[in-house]
Amino acid sequence: MPAPRTVLLTGAAGGLGTLMRELLPEYGYELRLLDVRPIEGEPDAIIADLADTGALREAVRGVDAIIHLAGISLEAPFEKILKANIEGTYNLYEAAREEGVERIVFASSNHAVGFTPRPQGDAPFDADALIPVDTPRRPDTFYGLSKSFGEDLAQLYWDLHGMETVSVRIGSCFREPTSVRMLSVWMSPEDGARLFHAALTAEDVKHTVVYGSSANTRLWWDLTTARALGYEPRDDSEPYAEKLIAEQGELDPENVAHAYLGGHFVSEPPIWPY
Repeated sequence: MPAPRTVLLTGAAGGLGTLMRELLPEYGYELRLLDVRPIEGEPDAIIADLADTGALREAVRGVDAIIHLAGISLEAPFEKILKANIEGTYNLYEAAREEGVERIVFASSNHAVGFTPRPQGDAPFDADALIPVDTPRRPDTFYGLSKSFGEDLAQLYWDLHGMETVSVRIGSCFREPTSVRMLSVWMSPEDGARLFHAALTAEDVKHTVVYGSSANTRLWWDLTTARALGYEPRDDSEPYAEKLIAEQGELDPENVAHAYLGGHFVSEPPIWPY
């Protein structure tokens, strides 16, 4: 599809949202920003909660597409996850449907399949060992469960209403990987922008699920569906490997936090502080 001109970026004050605010305009996008918190240096940003259906309706009006990053990004009590990630995502999809927005890029997560055993052995792994996108969902937290819901909601809105979504199971998008596990799931910010751009512009995506990471030497999952969108990752976490392994040691398959795709989310998930 032609590149959308105006894109609503929800969760624009968050870590990933901040990175995309910097990088996506290089692709020609005019970003409309939304967050529950004020965004420094962005006086025109829309400050609204995902529970505010009227504000969401106005926020999506006239945009060509949406990148939905808003919500709780760590574990939290179910009541909080329900309001922010489940009801909030539903509210956004309803607003988009009512205003005729045809494409959403949904920030799913590897934690939707967090209890999937990670590939064992030495990287790089054979293609048959990589985790496919159609592996059964095994969320590792209420947070991961909410991302499973979001993927199903996206499928429903395609089947019922013809709204297209690319659900991106994001690994870890930081300037640099910070752990040995992250060497396998890291997505550089630049590759993140490349993937979001591909998800916004690919033709006939219906509802497509992709993994979001760079082309890491130690990659655990299959990027085939992401590449089919036109995504061409250029970065690899391997230059950071020697230092991180020297500091932290190799992953131990006997450690439950190392044995599964979701890492420490399966045993001691980080808790949302708000």
